[in-house]
Order: sequence, then C-alpha cells, then structure tokens
Amino acid sequence: MPIEIVKYICFQLKITPDIELNLPNRTLYRYKNLIRQYLNITEFGVSARHVLTEATYKSAQVMNNPADLINVAIEVLIKERFELPAFSTLDRSVRHIRALINSNIYENVVKNLTEDKKCQLGNLLIVENQDMYSKFNYLKEIPKSATIKHLKELENTYELILSIGNVENLINNIPITKIKHFAAEAKVLDASEINKFSSAKKYTLILSLIYMSKVRVRDNLVQMFLKCIRNIQNKGKDELEKILEKNRAKTENLISILANVLEKANDNNDDMILGKQIREILNQNGGTELLLTDCDMISSYNGNNYIPLLWKFYKGHRKSLFRLIHLLEIHTTTQDQSLIKALSFLRANENKRVDLLPDTLNLDFISTQWKNIITTKEGGNTFLIRRHLEICIFYYVASGLKTGDLCIDTSEEFADYRKQLLPWNECEPLISDFCEEMGFEKNPHEFIKQLKTLLREKSIEVDKKYPANGQIVINESGEPILKRSKASTIPKSAVDLENTIYKCLPERDIIEILCNVEHWLNWTRHFGPLSGSDPKLENSIERYITLVFGYGCNLGPTQTSKHMKNSVTPHMLSFVNRRHITANKLDEAIKDIINLYNKSYLSRLWGNNKVAAVDGTMFDLYKENLISEYHIRYGGNGGIAYHHVSDTYIALFSHFIPCGVWEAIYIIDGLLKNKSDVQPDTIHGDTQAQSSPVFALTYLLGIKLMPRIRNWKDLKFYRFNKDYKYKHIDALFSNVVNWKLIEIHWKDMLQVILSIKAGKIMPSTLLRKLNNYSHKNKLYQSFRELGRVIRTVFLLQYISDIKLRQQITSSTNKMEAYNGFSKFFFFGGEGVLSENDPDEQEKRIKYNDLVSNAVILQNVVDMTYILKELSANGVDLIKSDVAVLSPYLTRHIKRFGDYVIDLENIPNEIDMDVSIPIKQEKAT
Repeated sequence: MPIEIVKYICFQLKITPDIELNLPNRTLYRYKNLIRQYLNITEFGVSARHVLTEATYKSAQVMNNPADLINVAIEVLIKERFELPAFSTLDRSVRHIRALINSNIYENVVKNLTEDKKCQLGNLLIVENQDMYSKFNYLKEIPKSATIKHLKELENTYELILSIGNVENLINNIPITKIKHFAAEAKVLDASEINKFSSAKKYTLILSLIYMSKVRVRDNLVQMFLKCIRNIQNKGKDELEKILEKNRAKTENLISILANVLEKANDNNDDMILGKQIREILNQNGGTELLLTDCDMISSYNGNNYIPLLWKFYKGHRKSLFRLIHLLEIHTTTQDQSLIKALSFLRANENKRVDLLPDTLNLDFISTQWKNIITTKEGGNTFLIRRHLEICIFYYVASGLKTGDLCIDTSEEFADYRKQLLPWNECEPLISDFCEEMGFEKNPHEFIKQLKTLLREKSIEVDKKYPANGQIVINESGEPILKRSKASTIPKSAVDLENTIYKCLPERDIIEILCNVEHWLNWTRHFGPLSGSDPKLENSIERYITLVFGYGCNLGPTQTSKHMKNSVTPHMLSFVNRRHITANKLDEAIKDIINLYNKSYLSRLWGNNKVAAVDGTMFDLYKENLISEYHIRYGGNGGIAYHHVSDTYIALFSHFIPCGVWEAIYIIDGLLKNKSDVQPDTIHGDTQAQSSPVFALTYLLGIKLMPRIRNWKDLKFYRFNKDYKYKHIDALFSNVVNWKLIEIHWKDMLQVILSIKAGKIMPSTLLRKLNNYSHKNKLYQSFRELGRVIRTVFLLQYISDIKLRQQITSSTNKMEAYNGFSKFFFFGGEGVLSENDPDEQEKRIKYNDLVSNAVILQNVVDMTYILKELSANGVDLIKSDVAVLSPYLTRHIKRFGDYVIDLENIPNEIDMDVSIPIKQEKAT
C-alpha cells in the first residue's frame, strides 16, 4: 500500500503512521468481504463487467475521449453498487470498446463509398506538379482579413469543397460529436500521415474534415460578408464627414448671405428697393444659379445621409458579393418572404447595366430613408435605381443574418436558432421542476404578479428610505446624483505584513512553479494525442511543461527552444501543441488548479467564491485574420481576452472574441462552461457586461447580474404601474413595463432557458440574435421587457446600498488586477499574439491562464507557509490585515534567463485546508 495513503488514513484516524499493516492473506480476504458488506457493494466480477461494457458501449457511440468514457464507467459502477476495479482494468476495457465502435463506424462509411468517390477523396492527398500543396491542405486553411482578395480566395475554397459533392449523406449516421472529433484529428495531420491509416479510417477522417470545413468556411464567408458591408458603410460615413467638412465654408457663406438679406429687410420697408438690394447681394456672391447649386449640394447630405455615397465603395465588391449569394442558400426564418423575393430579383437582374428597374418589389422591409434613395419617378411611373437597390438589399441581408431573421442551413453560427431549441412538448414536463428550483411561479399570470411584486416592493422600499439615504440626491431637474464613497485606507500593519511576506517569499521561476504544481496535481495527465491513445513521447511530462511555459508566456516554439538550451526543437513544440493540446484539455488542467486553490484557507479570507467578475482586455494581433479588428477604446488591432475571475482572485474561464462584438454576449457562456468546484451565482462587470436581454437571461438562469454601469443615470427606470406616484424618487421613473408582452411570450422565454440548460444552444448564440437590430423579433422584445424589470430592480438596489457598490467596485478591481497580472507573464513576442487561427488564438489565452493560475496557487502555498511560520514565531496576525493581501505577487518571479526542468526536486507536501492562527481584530 502506498505510504501516502497510509499516512493519510493514520492522520484521519489520529493514530501513529508506524502501525503494522502487513496482514495475512486470509485476514485480508475476510476484511474485504466485511468492507463490501458494510458498504453494500458487490465484488467486481462478471455482472460488473457486463454493466461496464453496456454503459461504455452506449456512451462510446457519441463520446470519443477515453477519460470521458472512464468517468461514465465509474459513475455507472457506483450507481449499481459495484466495487471499482483497478484503473488499468477500466482503461483497457474502455479503449477496447472505443476502438471497436470506431472501427464499426469506419467500415460502415467505406461500404457506402463508390470506387469513383474513393478515387476522388484519394486525389485530395496528392500534390500535383504545379501546386505546392495538396488539395487536402486547402480544407484546413484559416480565414484572413475581410478584403476583396481574401473574399475571392475563400469563395474559391468553398467551391472546391462543393465540387467534392454531397458528403452529408455518406456520414449522416455518425453523431455530430464524433464527426467533430474525427475532423479535429484530421486537421492536425498532413497528407502523408493520413495516408498511413487504413482505407476505412482514412476516408472517414477526410469526409469528416470536408463536412466540418464546409460548415466552417460557410460561416467564415458570412462573417466576411458582414464585415465587407460594414466596411462599405463606414467608408460612406467617412466620405460624408469629408464632404461636410469641405462644405462647411459654403454653409457659413449661405448663412452670412441670409443674415445680410434679413438685415436689409429689417431696415427697408420699400419692397422695390429691398428687391434691388437683395439682387445686388446675390450677384455679389456668385449669382442665384451658383447659390442654388450650393444649396442643393448641402441639402443632399443634410441629416447625415451617407447612402448616396456608398456606390463608390460598393462597386469593387459587387462581383464577389453576387458570387457569394449564389454560393450560399439563404432562407428566411419568418413568414415574411419579401426580402428573399428581393434577393431573387437582384440575382435575376445581376447582369443588367440599365440605371432603372421596374418597381415590382414589396419594399415594406426597408426604411423611409432607403426608399427615398432607391425610388424615382419618370413619366408618371415609379422606378427603382438599380445601383442603390443592390446596396440596399445587401445591407438588409446582412442585418437579417445578424438578427436571425435570415438563416443558412447546416451552418453553426447562422443556422435558424429556433430549430436548435428543445421542442415545446419536451419542455412542458420540465417546467414544474424548473420553476420550483428557481422560485418562479408556474404559470404566466402568476409569474407576472411575482415580477410586479418584486419591482413594487423594491421601489417602495427605496422611496421610503430616501430621506435617510445620504448617498443619493435627486436635484430639481430630476437628475440623480450619487455621492462618491470614501475609499477605504489600507492600515500600516497590513502594508508591513505584505512587505514581510515579500521578504520571505522564495525566488521562483515559472518553470519551477509549473513543475511544483505538476507534482501536486499531475495536471499534464489531461494532455495527449487527439486520437485518445497514450502519448508516444519521450519525457512527455517535461515536454508538456515546456510547451505550457513557452505558449503561456507567448515565447512561441522558436524562442522557447533557445531558452531551454536547445533540449527541444521548435518543431517538437509546435507538433505537440497541434497534436496533443486542445482548448478543452487546457480547461481541464486549469480546473484542477482551481479546485485545489478553492480548498485553501487564505482564499476564503479574500473573497466569496459565489461571486465573480468579468472583463475584457485587448491582445494585439496581426491584421491578416478574420478576428482582428481596430478597437477604438484600446487604439489598435486585436482581439479581446474575456476573462471570468472569481472574487477569490482565481481565473475561472476565458474566451477570445473579436473587438467588434458586445462583450456581454459571452458573459453566461463562461459561467456554464466553467466546470470547476467554484460555481458563482453573482456576476459583476462593467457597462459592456450588460444589456436588457442579458439581465433577463441571467435572471431566468438564476444568476445575479450586478454590473458597474457607466452613465447609469441615463438609463430608464420602469414603473410597475403607470398610476403609482412615489413621494421622493418619482423623477427617476419614465416608462411603464409592457407586462402583457412578457406574459404572452412566457412560454417562448422558458423554452429558450430550458434549451440552454439542456445544452442545446449556447447563450452567446441567442444573444447575438437578440440585439438592437432585432426590432421585429418578438422574442427579443419580450426578453428586453423582462430585462428592463430586472435592471430597474438592480439600479434601485445599486443607488440605495453602499455595501453593494463597494462589493462591485472591489470585485471589478480584482478583475482588472488579474488582467495586468496575466499580461505580466505574456512577455514574449512584444505582447503580440502571433497566431491567425481562431482555435490557436483561444488556446494561447488559455495557456496564459494556466500559467497565471499556477503562479497564483504557488503564491498561496508560499504565503500559507510564511504566515504559519510568522505565527509560530510569535507574530500576531490580524484577520483584516490578511484579508487585504493578494496572490497577485510578481516581484519574486524570474521571467528571463535559461530554464531547466527538474522533476527530481520534490516540493513540500501541502495541506490547503490548514487554518492559520489569526486574530479577528487588533489587541487593545
């Protein structure tokens, strides 16, 4: 029996660890039977093997990761009260069944392939004389920036994929999770490597990659289309600004002429003399014809109307955009077919060069401003101006794809999200338990009453307490003014304690910290080949630690190799990153660190693990990728690392998102994807972390959204009843909640929430559709109304509760501190994230989180030992002083120099739950 287990059991039983445990075999056998009887479990045997095999076989139909299958096997054995076998038994059984399932899938696929199709797929792996790469390589190309050239290249790639034919029918019996796994495995292989597989496996992997590439390229085409339309609009707006600036002198001249005319009219009552004077003024300024021309030019751009200027920037994209709408099958998700018919009309008239087209379209879907631009009258008949009509329809197609009014089949991001929801007949049986769990009423009428009560009670409570609330003042104009609370000062004793800890902290380098955390957690066990087999690497643990250090610190494979004294080549590191590491595997390693950190005594002093904060920080990117955008706040091209950080300082989850999106879209995703023991139910953020639909979604999911909103006083407060008047705070309220709309769409909203909880749809997918463009979408309107209720309740709480404001400030400050802390370790490559592949960009952020969390854990371990030693040496530790400490310590960290992995240097054993003698307050 391992000595560590002996020590642990002896410690728990409070007996000395030198107890003799060498028992005779007969006694051991009897002990085992007694233990089984006491625990009411059955010995692992034939029945257990049958249960294990059946459960694993069923799960392996949709799962591919051996670790997931082993977890399923363990769960079912525990449920059926069977003794768990040795891990090797589980591992062998799971891998055998998984291999059997996959072999059956491969064979079933190859049975449906004709010889011609096999030949076609095989030709993808051949490098032709005039090409540098095989066509198989084009299936893995990553999207570039949204330019005409790159749009044409992506359209060529999509046409290549379409030329292969319909692969969906060949793999339609394979679960989508398996297809994604096979595609990911094929993506990291080159043509020569995939040729080494059996024919059945080779063709299955290629077909899976073709299918996922088709989906991915289609999504990328739409993203590029949306960015092209937005760029055309932005250029039109910029051109309008230039024209307005250029015409400013003409505008001022016309105003001065009018002022001169008015002065003459005021001084002279004789109309004949006045007429001569006006004529003289007009002639002096160029005459009526010139002045009328100036008036027409200025009036044509009055009201910021940039639409007439768009053709100049659109015409270069015209051919590619028409080609795009021919390649993509765009459908409507509503009963309104007018936009689809307009798109068909556009296709039919693509090759015409006439200026005017007959007015045969229903244009109710466009705004009055657009109608005035695209229609004209000649000879008493109405015509459509072809050029402006084309731009108009492309503009509304882009808008429809963003809001979900238009969709593209077999797409991930732009499919009809309504089809991803649970059917109502599956939702209905779940409503009762869901409402009971969340504390909601079980029918729409009672739910509305509950909401009204919530809003009424909170508003009346704040109104009553207003005279005693010295923090907020409503001035005579009805504007609320929230007084700044005094910042709490850190006592000198706390500063002294922090300095003492810094003096005692051992100097550490990042490699050493990663090795220590590996000893404690064995976090590298989550890494391995995508095929699920054991890593065939020499010294795999050292290789993984080197990889995490190099990529987490943004050194990249080349610089990492140099700093490791060339003990590993750049190719080795790049190979392991592509073949062995995924974003999900990094999340699993990070989860281990979070769970151990959560057991520490200090973390419980520093914050509440039920509270978290979110914020984004920009990372510089190269321009040649689809994510990179100019960010006006940060002033550079890049993407946003969107972090979820616990109130106890540890990072829980991170996304890498484009600069152009509203960050709040991803706020719920991070909470749902965080599988650690730290499960927050309260989330803080900034203005970007909220909107009305986000408030509604978080409320229905049982999450308290409490952001720090810039210019909160400009937001509307909503009344529960239009006739109710408040004594003190009535000036805050302007509108009344549309309760009827919430009640009508109560079922629709619950269907969305239950679908999210069932994993059918991610909140970000829905929130991308429920945005400010979704004015016609009734689901958006209902979520917006519910969000207005919840946001009003929050704002009332925010202005009346100083402790809440302090908590929000404290938590968001920790979040911002984490951004700086994590970037301290992102020191390589001048801080520029050099990857253009979106998957690799996401991995780089997670590598950085893994390094940052490892340092946080090491700091807490070191601080715990130091505090215990200080206490043992007679130093009085005050709880309030320890509570203001932070694990974001970096002064003792060595970032540069040669790095050596020494796994023989065993760190001290740790006990995270040990308490430290700390006094509640200072002795008097």
